[in-house]
Amino acid sequence: MTEEIEFILDSTKESMNGSIAHLEKSFLNIRAGKASPAMLGSVFVDYYGSQTPLSQVSNINVPDARTLTIQPYEKSMLQPIEKAIMVANLGFNPMNNGDVIIITVPPLTEERRRDLTKQAKAEAEDAKISIRNARKDANTDIKKLEKEGTSEDICKSAEDEIQNLTNAFIKKIDEHLAIKEAEIMKV
Repeated sequence: MTEEIEFILDSTKESMNGSIAHLEKSFLNIRAGKASPAMLGSVFVDYYGSQTPLSQVSNINVPDARTLTIQPYEKSMLQPIEKAIMVANLGFNPMNNGDVIIITVPPLTEERRRDLTKQAKAEAEDAKISIRNARKDANTDIKKLEKEGTSEDICKSAEDEIQNLTNAFIKKIDEHLAIKEAEIMKV
């Protein structure tokens, strides 16, 4: 195979890996009932005038499956952290005991579980679209090379390889989705 085709294959694979990484990150934000510090990943606190991620101004712990504790590095940050959690609109009700903020993660209702499953399916579909777009871009690049004189056989085998990559990555997405759905639906 030519260097150009190798480059197209490598960049396509890299792009598809990026789609999977994005999907995994998106799935972390879909809470499945168990308390996790990742649930607070979208919370930003006003720290001396700049928006700072909660994890940089406090220590987030999970003492049990239904509780999160947030220990600020500075006691003066208790109120701003509590306010930031409320503003983030995550459905949590933080309790401030003067030293730490305690969040009890409410159990998910059946309806909420279905909504989260739909959200997970939508994220998976977005990832599949991204994979297909990478395939389309790669095939377009290969067609250009074919017009420029690269052998038809080499281009055909490259297209087959890209299709195999696409199938493998779509399968990975389906596996991730199945795991996430099971996690969400588990009571």
